[in-house]
Amino acid sequence: MKRVVITGMGIYSVLGTNLETVTKSLYKGQSGIVFDTQRKEMGFRSALTGMLERPDLKGSLSRRMRIGMAQQGEYAFAATKDALSQAKIDQDYIDKHAVGILYGNDSSASAVVEGWEKLKAKKDTSLIGSGAIFQQMNSTVSMNLSVIFKLKGINFTISGACASGSHAIGIGQLLIQQGLQDMIVCGGAQEINPESMASFDGLSAFSVRENKPTKASRPFDRDRDGLIPSGGAATLILESYENAVKRGANIIAEVVGYGFSSNGDHISNPNVDGPVNSLENVLKNAHLKPKDIDYINAHATSTPVGDTNEAKALYKVFGNKIPISSTKSMTGHEMWMGGASEVIYSILTAQNNFIAPNINFENPDEDSKKLNIIARTKEQKIHTFLSNSFGFGGTNSSLIVKMVK
Repeated sequence: MKRVVITGMGIYSVLGTNLETVTKSLYKGQSGIVFDTQRKEMGFRSALTGMLERPDLKGSLSRRMRIGMAQQGEYAFAATKDALSQAKIDQDYIDKHAVGILYGNDSSASAVVEGWEKLKAKKDTSLIGSGAIFQQMNSTVSMNLSVIFKLKGINFTISGACASGSHAIGIGQLLIQQGLQDMIVCGGAQEINPESMASFDGLSAFSVRENKPTKASRPFDRDRDGLIPSGGAATLILESYENAVKRGANIIAEVVGYGFSSNGDHISNPNVDGPVNSLENVLKNAHLKPKDIDYINAHATSTPVGDTNEAKALYKVFGNKIPISSTKSMTGHEMWMGGASEVIYSILTAQNNFIAPNINFENPDEDSKKLNIIARTKEQKIHTFLSNSFGFGGTNSSLIVKMVK
């Protein structure tokens, strides 16, 4: 089995749109959550959200390419461009090699709504626009990026709810391990707009702590009252160790384990057994023991049931020694992007020898008090970390990454 390494990263996040800015935000414990007046006017129960400006791509892409890209595709383009640059992969290399793409995405809601509104107004499908279909499909990110960057390897979208970005990395690892690909662009993207979150808001799953937006996301805290939606995009360049060495790449880290499971239970309420199975599987696949993990970036979204059951699963597998935090306390829940972005967040903190804080963790509950949750930035070396991502339908993904000295 081939070793799988990370040689490039790019991020377009509510914490910043480049690696340096995001690192500073993580260290400061800076929140990216705001109150969106538009959502309140539209009838949202909660107007809280992560907020991010769309990148200006006029100087980077032709109009023909731009009109087929949905909002999350724009985020993903910006992140992928930076990741390829950090990995020192130019167009000449891509033209001569079968570079693949696996990207996590599970909605393209605003494009569907916009297309339908045009039809209702104009009564003519030909006036919806030639780029609409390419924005509306779930595979909008992978299809657009594969064309823009002329990628010729594996090419499809991972649709696994809030574990999509994590599964993309995991499946990428498996394909490279087996020698089926030498390099894959992996990541996750999430649109930030009211259309994509209206139904979710209708489930009363969002925090209504609207008077203090930056205090609203409270993973593991006793007084949490729901998650806050967010988004952006995160891209990692995965390749075989041999390929990275051959082309003289700077190796950042190694993906050493991918664990997964399905709860086989309620469609929206998580349980304990599913996450436990995912955690045990990732340790087994990485040939590691719980004591080998230096830090865990928890899935913890700030929902009462979700955080409770993850805390129980973490305690069952790891006990109370390993430092744990949820970067969603700062970013909100980045949905389909989160599994990829949280690997990048963890790598950035490991590179700079600190653990990002689980901000707003003020009062532990019965289960979180058993864990070693880091509420404030802590200086500490991290060599091996684990990242959890769980989603609707009971899909679970866990990744273990080792830093390369």
